[in-house]
Amino acid sequence: MQWFFFYRYGGEVIMTVHSVSDVTRYIKGMFEHEPILSDLLIRGEVSNYKRYPSGHAYFTLKDAGASMKCVMFNGYARNLRFAPENGMQVIAGGNISVYERDGAYQLYVSSLTPEGAGALALAFEQMRDRLAAEGLFDEGHKQPLPRFPRRIGIVTSSAGAVLRDIHNVSKRRWPGVQLILHPVLVQGAGAAEQIADAVAFFNEKYPVDVLIVGRGGGSAEDLWAFNEEVVVRAVYRSRIPVISAVGHETDTTLVDFVSDRRAATPSQAAEFAVPDVVEIERFLMGLRARLDAGRKRQIDHAGTRLSTLVQRPWCANPRMLLAPLMQRSDRAAAELHHAAKEQSVAARHRLELVLKRLELLNPVRVLCRGFSIVEKDGRAVSRVKDVTAGDRVNITFADGKISAVVEQAKEQQNGT
Repeated sequence: MQWFFFYRYGGEVIMTVHSVSDVTRYIKGMFEHEPILSDLLIRGEVSNYKRYPSGHAYFTLKDAGASMKCVMFNGYARNLRFAPENGMQVIAGGNISVYERDGAYQLYVSSLTPEGAGALALAFEQMRDRLAAEGLFDEGHKQPLPRFPRRIGIVTSSAGAVLRDIHNVSKRRWPGVQLILHPVLVQGAGAAEQIADAVAFFNEKYPVDVLIVGRGGGSAEDLWAFNEEVVVRAVYRSRIPVISAVGHETDTTLVDFVSDRRAATPSQAAEFAVPDVVEIERFLMGLRARLDAGRKRQIDHAGTRLSTLVQRPWCANPRMLLAPLMQRSDRAAAELHHAAKEQSVAARHRLELVLKRLELLNPVRVLCRGFSIVEKDGRAVSRVKDVTAGDRVNITFADGKISAVVEQAKEQQNGT
């Protein structure tokens, strides 16, 4: 610490002149050497909170009578479980010192806790609300569990009772199922990343029919890996149905919300994952009994019908069954014969009419009535102007032909 000096000269007090930096540094030393200003806790309301790309967070703590500038460097800020918001009541822990450039004192925060609710509880609520707003927990995204899985992937610790419980229950219920373990840390540093990577591994490299993700019970801190956003998003992206089995029945994590089925315990997760072979056998036995009873009812019903049919009159005289058909056949044959006869008469009448018309148009009958046909060069002459005097023509009568020479060709004039 730098001290200030003054001395008396000629009865006058002469003070040493110091720079702004010297004074500020002295005041800063006073703050730093004052025990009460170290490791203290301050209650206040957060305002003007801002976190910069560097990771450092700057904000103001205030109450009804005063305000204090605060800074929380990235090394502490990145460990916060919750996101501070303006208006939030918090308890900040740290040391008070002077920022020399501005000549202002501020609180260098090393811990920040929301007042009234734990940091983990607040972080849980904040992340739950944010992810729910994105639709990660929507029921429409849930996948149905396969009815008869052949392979089950398990994401949990290789030590502990969780794996043993899942193995015992699943093998008892469905002995043929294959269990594949991807061991991971379930708490502590790096646990969330391992869990997320294991879910991605099964989706990308080792497909199974269903996934069980979980661990045994513990404190909220112990279970926190299953609230990390990286794990929640990995489960949301999974194309394999996921059963969450985290903690005990009263424990709730964000993986429970995003998974396709939530189990209260690892044993219950195994019950959800595989059917019970005893129940299947009992169901099949029930189906067989119902099938046998139905077959017996059908046979009895068919026997009753057969007995009723045998007792009917036509059974003793089968020709009675054919009598109506024979009558219908005779009636149809008579109708066909009558229709054919009527069509034949109509056709003959039409033919006679056609023959009479042809007879009327016969040119020989015309010649017999005194008409003749005049031809010139093998072509019929129908008009006077088609011949001239001196032309040789042939004239056909009903009883023969003659040749003649035209002496005069005169056309009719004015209808005469």
